[in-house]
Amino acid sequence: MTVRMRRAVVIGNTDGIGLAFTRRLLADGWLVTGLSRRDNAIIVPTYAHHTVDVTAPDYPEVLSKSIDELGGLDLCVYAAGIGEPVDPTDLGAQTHTFEVNLMGAVRTAAVVVPRMLAAGDGHLIGISSLADRLVSGEAPGYAGSKAGLSSYLMGLSAALRRHGVHVTTVRFGFVDTKMAKGSSRPLMIPVERAVEILVRCVRNRPVLVSRPRRLALLTSALAALTRPR
Repeated sequence: MTVRMRRAVVIGNTDGIGLAFTRRLLADGWLVTGLSRRDNAIIVPTYAHHTVDVTAPDYPEVLSKSIDELGGLDLCVYAAGIGEPVDPTDLGAQTHTFEVNLMGAVRTAAVVVPRMLAAGDGHLIGISSLADRLVSGEAPGYAGSKAGLSSYLMGLSAALRRHGVHVTTVRFGFVDTKMAKGSSRPLMIPVERAVEILVRCVRNRPVLVSRPRRLALLTSALAALTRPR
């Protein structure tokens, strides 16, 4: 009896959490396709890569074709994300942050969810942030786009779970990657720890995971204090 390899697509895996988690999936015996703006150094028979920006007009088509090449899809991880300090005289970077962090994930779901529904099974994981509850005067595009992402994914979870499709929102605090900017990065976790959290998400398919827990509690408390009055 032949055992079918599990199939995953990881979006945003040039570096950071996306790259590390791709390597872990491959080590665990998954067949993986990666999509990101740049290539990465993974060269193994069970991995394929497509270089594409999630904001590009042809991104949904490239994603769809990559799933066809896999022969189906069990897991999709949206790990693409950016964040820039605000320049009030030029909000273009904030607009682009929404396009990547939120709309890229929305466009991804529009491709993968119908396929999962047709199969009666599947798991979509989106990497959000503990900043999704904060009002940020330093990076409003990042906090705002992550707030939209968390809300959208949890809404999808409620809509899809009864159809056999699971959606998990993972809210990380500071992870030791190039995205961890700023002079203060309290309770920062290593990439390896973030990967282990995602591995458990794949196994248990929770609706929401917030890590580290202490920082999640702290950001919840700070959320009320950062709201403008």
